[in-house]
Amino acid sequence: MSDSVDHAPAGHDGSTGEWRLIREEARPGPMQMALDEIAAETAATGGPRTVRVYQWEPSCLSLGYHQDPKTVDWTACKNAGIDVTRRQTGGGGIYHDSYGDISYSITAPADEFPSDLMDAYHQLCKPVLDAFERMGVDASFVESEAEALYTPACYLRALHPAHDIVAGGQKISGNAQYRRKDAVIQHGSLTYSVLADRHLSTFVDPPTDAAAFAERVTGIDEQADCSRSEAVDALESALAEWAGAVEGSWTEEELQRAEERAAEKYGADEWVRRTPGQQ
Repeated sequence: MSDSVDHAPAGHDGSTGEWRLIREEARPGPMQMALDEIAAETAATGGPRTVRVYQWEPSCLSLGYHQDPKTVDWTACKNAGIDVTRRQTGGGGIYHDSYGDISYSITAPADEFPSDLMDAYHQLCKPVLDAFERMGVDASFVESEAEALYTPACYLRALHPAHDIVAGGQKISGNAQYRRKDAVIQHGSLTYSVLADRHLSTFVDPPTDAAAFAERVTGIDEQADCSRSEAVDALESALAEWAGAVEGSWTEEELQRAEERAAEKYGADEWVRRTPGQQ
């Protein structure tokens, strides 16, 4: 990796703020999405910037911001004990298996990152690529777009060189970004193990099967001799070194606000099941 990954990104005035690393925590999907939002509010009001790794427990389908809820097999998700929430970021739905998925987020004041989206992605994805290198996975941004197989599923949409990471030509990580006026949030999913049947079961009549899904998507466990805990350690270390972060934790006030946000927004039908175009 270049030498730019081992220090925190500077603000436009050359200053750097305090960063904290929050190590992998297992929480329900609505709470994880709420914590991303709360972390952004903390950073925007002078608190620490946050890099964190997280696990979805129970397993969860996260819908893209504009995704039609009619694409979800709600009965199958309920019967399998799979939560459903909706992200602030766009794209299709992602099945986050409690074992097969490793997620992360980076939150900081908006003026500390490039305004150009492509430049921001490349800066914020540096620790992710570094983590893959530490795991022994030969990963890189996809060089050219690949055709969409099924747009409701994020991992079967067209691959984009800005934010899709591949290994051996197969998608292994998707990354998304959204900006508030005062903060930027990037979160992403690294596939540790491909569970194609379970992933596809969350959607209504996907026009592909497990074999076709496995041709498009790969996992860390297929690409390297790396346990899940080792992969998590690699991602945490890469994020911490990139940001110059020290290990930290949520405050009680942040957790309380996140619980309220999860109940009012990310776990509420008005948000999760809203149709495209609704505010």
